[in-house]
Amino acid sequence: MIILRILKDWTLPVAMLLGMIGFPLFSRLSFLMPYLIFAMLLLTFCKVQPRDLKPQPMHGWLLLFQLGVAPIAYLLLNPLSPLTAQAVTVCIVCPTATSAAVVTGKLGGDMASVSSFTMLSNVGAAIAVPILFPFIEPHPENSFLSASLLILSKVFLLLICPLLLAFWIRRTWPRIHQKLTAIPDLAFYLWTGALTIVTAQIIHSFLLEPIAIYDLLIIGLTILIICSLQFFIGKRIGDIYKGRITGGQALGQKNTILAIWMAHAYLNPLAAVGPGFYVLWQNSINSWQIWRTRKRTTQSISKISS
Repeated sequence: MIILRILKDWTLPVAMLLGMIGFPLFSRLSFLMPYLIFAMLLLTFCKVQPRDLKPQPMHGWLLLFQLGVAPIAYLLLNPLSPLTAQAVTVCIVCPTATSAAVVTGKLGGDMASVSSFTMLSNVGAAIAVPILFPFIEPHPENSFLSASLLILSKVFLLLICPLLLAFWIRRTWPRIHQKLTAIPDLAFYLWTGALTIVTAQIIHSFLLEPIAIYDLLIIGLTILIICSLQFFIGKRIGDIYKGRITGGQALGQKNTILAIWMAHAYLNPLAAVGPGFYVLWQNSINSWQIWRTRKRTTQSISKISS
């Protein structure tokens, strides 16, 4: 009973630990990632009303931070450590994770708002990255259009397609839609499975591209600060628009798989260590938030019962 409670309260850390320990096995399951994410988002979008997917004033400020702070952070950190500067920059300009809506729903936030911002965030990154990154690491062979289309293509099938399919099911097959929305926490547990594979892939990548311990520690600590700062600022922006949870997840939870790809494609490949650490920090924060939310819910139920 105690073990089940620990697994339930700390699902994300357990998933990451499993990925670290069993990385030789789970890293070979990377082919399952697109299917897990597609199914996870399909279940999530089935719970979202189409009319709720619209831009909001809060999204403008979140997008401004994502696209505006990234070059500033690079200019400030580059004289101190070019590698750290690149790692930080890619973790800021990287778009919101497709899984952010799942965790937001788990925390009691607005899934529709986060889903809407996820689309804006990905489009913003597809425009900003081909402009910004060539100034950091020139790649003449990559044109602006080809780079933008590459980034958009990596998120289209796993973001737009499940959204359209969910709306189509809602409209044409209401009974199936009702059954899908009635499955509790399935999307969240699909994400934990994906997280195990992601963690295993990152450990495998670390071993393939060794980096000096000093650089590893500096990047790890800096990314912890950046990750915490993005959650904090997102919540402060969300407070203004009565969407504290939504703002925090939208700005703090990043598509680290895409960030790792962008670092390998456009920057020093060792900068991919940054998003690797970001996976650890953002899911540690998410785990703590989920535990705190569940504890508050349990306490509220206990008070009502007594």
